[in-house]
Order: sequence, then C-alpha cells, then structure tokens
Amino acid sequence: MRIRSTATPHPDQLQLGWSDEDARIERLVEERLAARFEAESFHWRFRLVAIETIMMGLLVLIAGLLLDQPTMTVLRASLLVAASCLATGILLLTLSAGTAKLLSRLKAWRRR
Repeated sequence: MRIRSTATPHPDQLQLGWSDEDARIERLVEERLAARFEAESFHWRFRLVAIETIMMGLLVLIAGLLLDQPTMTVLRASLLVAASCLATGILLLTLSAGTAKLLSRLKAWRRR
C-alpha cells in the first residue's frame, strides 16, 4: 500500500523548481562540505599533535623525577622530547596537507 502526500503548497509560498537542478546543487553542496571538512581535519590533527606533545613531555618529566634524576637534566630532556615531538608532528601535518592538496588538484585536472 502506498501512502501519498496530499499536501499542496500555499499559493503565497515560493515554488522551487529543484528537479532540474538537483545534480548541480548536490555537486555544489559536496564541494563546500569537502572544503570545510578538509579545513577542520587540519585543525583536529593539530590538536592531536599538541596533546601528544604535552603527554610525551610530561611522561619524560614524571619518569625522570620518579627515578630521582637531577631536576635540570630531567627538565632539559622533557623539553627536548616535547620539542622534537612537536616538530615531527608539524612536519607530518604539513606533508599530509600538501599531499591532500596535490591529490585534489590532480583529481580536478583529470576531470577536465
């Protein structure tokens, strides 16, 4: 059994003829969403790198202090580990963002 919609639009309501433009509108929405998600993914990845940096620095700091190592040596090692973790994370972020841009340009070039 099929249920049909018997509702008719009000005469003052704007009539939208979307049936002929569905594909174009859908493509436009997909492009906008892809650009938005790409920008948000970079921010989320950067947040993860920042969290990882803090966790690694604190891990070295706590481990060094629990093992009764000299405080200045532990602080220096902790900062060195955190800095190297941040540097490699940012390098990976830059490389992945560059690769994503290159792939999207290659995809657009192949469509032409």
